[in-house]
Amino acid sequence: MRGLGLEGYKPDSQRDAAVAFRIQVVADEQFIPQHQHRKGQLILALQGAITCEVENAMWMVPPQYAVWIPGGVPHSNRATPGAGLCFLFIEPGAVAMPDRCCTLQISPLVRELILTLATRLGSALNAATTQRLIQVLFDELPQQPQEQLQLPVSAHPKIRTMVDTMAAEPAEWQTLAQWASRFAMSERNLARLVVKETGLSFRRWRHQLQLILALQLLIRGNTVQQAAHALGYESTTAFITMFRKGLGQTPGRYLNSLATTSQ
Repeated sequence: MRGLGLEGYKPDSQRDAAVAFRIQVVADEQFIPQHQHRKGQLILALQGAITCEVENAMWMVPPQYAVWIPGGVPHSNRATPGAGLCFLFIEPGAVAMPDRCCTLQISPLVRELILTLATRLGSALNAATTQRLIQVLFDELPQQPQEQLQLPVSAHPKIRTMVDTMAAEPAEWQTLAQWASRFAMSERNLARLVVKETGLSFRRWRHQLQLILALQLLIRGNTVQQAAHALGYESTTAFITMFRKGLGQTPGRYLNSLATTSQ
């Protein structure tokens, strides 16, 4: 990744209430290993998408959305090639934000406030106009709605195997029976394990993974038909139904909204 005029800048070493900067992802540097920050961090996707993983969940961040990561939470980030991101760091206690990781749907106003703040670094952060901008941002941020774009995971080897394999070959692993056979265990016991480790039934958990994979495929430029085929759907209609159930709109409408927002 490369920043825009931010070489050597260390947000955690500063005590500013909020500081933001933009990042452009280059194709061969799209993964940031596990790390943590003293400050809380909001990662806003401008173009492309980023997936953040914490101890017990994977968070998908498409355009229009951001993931909130409280200070002190270890996490890793993986961005799609060519993604444009904006990082917002917030001093602990500066504004009432959730105490757990979550995906937020970002309004156009909050998006523009963050992007404007990203242009004001160094001495410009102390200007009265910047402080007023930050106060408006802090008034708006806690009102952003949370969205269910996370996949509960765990360190259990069977759960990790399922996540990694289904992400790599989603069309090949569709049913609980297939996985039970691979693990040489009964469907009932595997179903119980999934609920114990993720808090969701296998069907709901698989649906959430498919939704995240669908977003990644569509954002990378695949057509709706191509995404449906890649995920193993026998019909495009069934894929659209799954997508609409998860995000409340069809893939076509969703992609149109992303295109409008990124302009």
